Amino acid sequence: MSVYLDHNATAKVRPEAIAAMTRTMENVGNPSSIHAAGRAARAVMEQARADVAALIAAPASTVVFTSGGTEANALAMESAIAAGAKRLIVSAIEHDSIRETAAASGVAVEVLPVTPDGVADLAWLDARLARWNAADGKPFVALMLANNETGVIQPVAEASGIVRDADGWLHVDAIQAAGKIAVDSRALGADTLAVSAHKIGGPQGVGALTFGPRATLARRQHGGGQERGRRGGTENLPGISGFGAAAKIAIAGLGGQAALRDAAAERLKAAGAVVIGEASPRLPNTLCVAMPGWTSDLQVMALDLAGVMVSAGSACSSGKVKASPVLSAMGLDDLAGCAIRVSGGWSTTPEDWTRFADVWLQSHARHAARREEVA
Repeated sequence: MSVYLDHNATAKVRPEAIAAMTRTMENVGNPSSIHAAGRAARAVMEQARADVAALIAAPASTVVFTSGGTEANALAMESAIAAGAKRLIVSAIEHDSIRETAAASGVAVEVLPVTPDGVADLAWLDARLARWNAADGKPFVALMLANNETGVIQPVAEASGIVRDADGWLHVDAIQAAGKIAVDSRALGADTLAVSAHKIGGPQGVGALTFGPRATLARRQHGGGQERGRRGGTENLPGISGFGAAAKIAIAGLGGQAALRDAAAERLKAAGAVVIGEASPRLPNTLCVAMPGWTSDLQVMALDLAGVMVSAGSACSSGKVKASPVLSAMGLDDLAGCAIRVSGGWSTTPEDWTRFADVWLQSHARHAARREEVA
């Protein structure tokens, strides 16, 4: 029996999204054309825009479609730099698409630390912005809503108040949170907020960025006047229609799985495993667990051989298994190389979580027996 528990990497495409994409591909029409086919295509796109906007409680007019979450994150950061930001503050647990874009930006970058529970240190942020140098321009702060590895939910609304008091720009990567918990971009106080289709059961290769009244987007991809002049290039209409369909149904399926996850976690803890971020609010679908003395790659391979698919942290590192920088940032260097991420999704069943725990315990018993033989 094959069990897929890597939805934080990518979720299975929902049937509703497949149906929407199929309908779109069966019709002809460029959303920028003014004839009947073009207008029909435009209507499909604007309905999807409204559905994605509803998922994150944003005005549809502020939703800009992109090629994915990575581009959405980059568009926000590059727009802030174009608006005068000369120094960036990036949380220590951000996704590579934020950290690498910041590193390549050509401006100074500072790291917002996190507590041992994986929560952003807002006291540090408050103190740092209180002594901000006006020569560094408008402060830019990137703080994700929920971490993709640990599932720990961040105090974004509180951070927003601190950033706003400093007249700064807060960017929120909500890619892992959307569709799993309620996301209200305006209540969070996000100046920009990124989401991605394939995390909620939509297709890969399409995402979106919403922006608030204090943010001005600077077009980075030039061409025609698509996306109200904010991103050139013919829109990926099939992908966008699938994104909209997934967003619409994801709203109805928020939450769930926390009890199933916790039941599995208790079984692993009884064998000596450590649940990362357990003391903090977490996404209901995400379990980050470490087993001292059993490396991440060996855990992933053992589970995979038994038909259970999980990951060793983020899936956006070219397939490499390496010690998690997120766990290192939490001061858990001793566990960073022996942690795995287990993440359910809309298609996950209670039996999937049970099967995972069964296989993990069996595999760990074999691993422990081999270590005793060597010793």
